[in-house]
Amino acid sequence: MMLEADVVVRRGEFVVSAAVTAAPGEVVAVVGPNGAGKTTLLRAVAGLSPIEQGTVRSAGRLLDDAASGLHVPPDARRIGMVFQDYALFPHLSALENVAFPLRASGTSAASARRRALAWLDRTGVAHRSGSRPRDLSGGEAQRVALARALVHEPDLLLLDEPLAALDVESRHRVRHDLAAHLATLRVPCLLVTHDPLEAALLADRLVVLEHGAVVQAGSLAELTRRPRSVWAARLVGTNLYRGTAGPGGITVGAATLAAIDPPQGPVFATVPPHAVTIHATRPEGSARNVWPGEVAAVEPLGSRVRVSVDGLLPIVAEITSDSLERLDLLVRPRVWVSVKATEVEVYPA
Repeated sequence: MMLEADVVVRRGEFVVSAAVTAAPGEVVAVVGPNGAGKTTLLRAVAGLSPIEQGTVRSAGRLLDDAASGLHVPPDARRIGMVFQDYALFPHLSALENVAFPLRASGTSAASARRRALAWLDRTGVAHRSGSRPRDLSGGEAQRVALARALVHEPDLLLLDEPLAALDVESRHRVRHDLAAHLATLRVPCLLVTHDPLEAALLADRLVVLEHGAVVQAGSLAELTRRPRSVWAARLVGTNLYRGTAGPGGITVGAATLAAIDPPQGPVFATVPPHAVTIHATRPEGSARNVWPGEVAAVEPLGSRVRVSVDGLLPIVAEITSDSLERLDLLVRPRVWVSVKATEVEVYPA
């Protein structure tokens, strides 16, 4: 039941050229900034957007082949899809919504209702089988949409921002419920999301899409350790610089960053926010990277605080609430930043 897609899709002047795979039981999250082409890629896999070049293959079936003109219609692809707004039929009950794909394929009414009720039970909303979408909570509607996507036992599941329609309170609970459901599936799942928590909890692997192209793919741990774009670095919460390493250090624009034995030539360098120290005055000590800056933003993060500092090298630091109060950063914007060379990880660009 492997998914293999390598496509070029055109939407006006914007072009998506991307390859993505997903193994049976694997959840792959397609992440990236707004306008990166995530939903366009998902719609191409679903057969809802025509491809200009390439192929789409699912469970051994060739669904798209631009060279030969082959295009299997969406309703013949054995794909389940949950849309961002769930797209439930407002005039049908939850049970009738879930039974609809079966009835459309010729399944008898009795069999379709029996199988639909079983899936509503699996997703925990059988007690709402007679309710119409307008009477369901956001979490209940999401579960009904998931049951409808899975009731015909698809070869592939596609999720397009499946939690985006929920409020903050519901999203936390439904995210964990969805993770539990996905863990039981044996089909590949392609998930489009902009939420790093959603990607971290639900996905086995991430594909980072920017400007219509894949810039990096791997596990969250791999992306965290070695991100390859500024957006990916922000996703995993670290600082990323691209520069050139030489005998004197790493040249990043007009700045030089010291590191321990960096590989020579074009490199990426990461600095975890917790390794950044903020000072009210120029510090004395062993840190080889010291520069002045100006506080641009202060963001609470649980018991800690993330501080964005502009300067020769813009950087984000993560400090304690006590340090924030001691430094009085809310009224003292000018600070000094220090980073030990041992905290700078460098790898070839």
